[in-house]
Amino acid sequence: MARKSRTPRWLEAARKRDAGAMADGRSDWLARALGRAGVMPRAEAEVAIRAGRVEVDGRVVTEPFAPVGPEQTVRVDGHEHTLTSVTRVLMFHKPAGPVVHGTDPEGVGTVFERLQAVLPESLRGYEWLAVGRLDRDTTGLLLFTNDERFVRHGTAPETHLPKRYVARVEGLPVESALQRLRDGVELEDGLTRPARAESRAPDVVELTLTEGRHHQVKRMLAAVGHPVLRLHREAVGAVVLDVAEGGWRELREPEVSEALGFGAQVESDESPHRE
Repeated sequence: MARKSRTPRWLEAARKRDAGAMADGRSDWLARALGRAGVMPRAEAEVAIRAGRVEVDGRVVTEPFAPVGPEQTVRVDGHEHTLTSVTRVLMFHKPAGPVVHGTDPEGVGTVFERLQAVLPESLRGYEWLAVGRLDRDTTGLLLFTNDERFVRHGTAPETHLPKRYVARVEGLPVESALQRLRDGVELEDGLTRPARAESRAPDVVELTLTEGRHHQVKRMLAAVGHPVLRLHREAVGAVVLDVAEGGWRELREPEVSEALGFGAQVESDESPHRE
């Protein structure tokens, strides 16, 4: 039985009506625009809008999905805000434990909570989106952005953005096992793309992928007889993790446009942070 859409019909109609305008940057949903511009995260924005605390061009708007353009005057609690937004990207060193989800039923916490706890006040108003996922027990480089376009760029299969992992495994992989990883491994969802595989220590494998299937590193290494004991991501594109565990910094524009291949300007009105 097909699962019914939870999207209200009125919202589907509104999205179709305004899709063209939002595609070329002329319009956005009000709640999302506030999150992109760093006024307040989208969940908080939705509450504020429904409570009648937000005005657009002098008129109170109570619908979070109301279209709004960057040229319009928006006030929250009487204070005017600009909705002009630029792409911002953060590097975060994920520790083991928190999940890359909105909530954690096990009570350990989420990466969003960990990130918000270390950000300065000036960056807490953004809606930070994780670019891809890392498993609960996987550590290392996780990117966050305020721009859905960058999320698509960083996760789309056609981008082939390389991601470098270091895995401590069971057993001692020999050259033939590494060569299988390089050539591609047949998994239940098909043959993997060729990968770069090197030995860093007798039981440590460096594996660089240009695709991002579910649990791919763990499944590939298990398929060649070496299940993963610990997994760490140390690089995405040409951006290498360089902050301590639990720490963060904002990427500079050349890192986003050149090292990650995304053609957008990044606002850097603060010096990089290392926590």
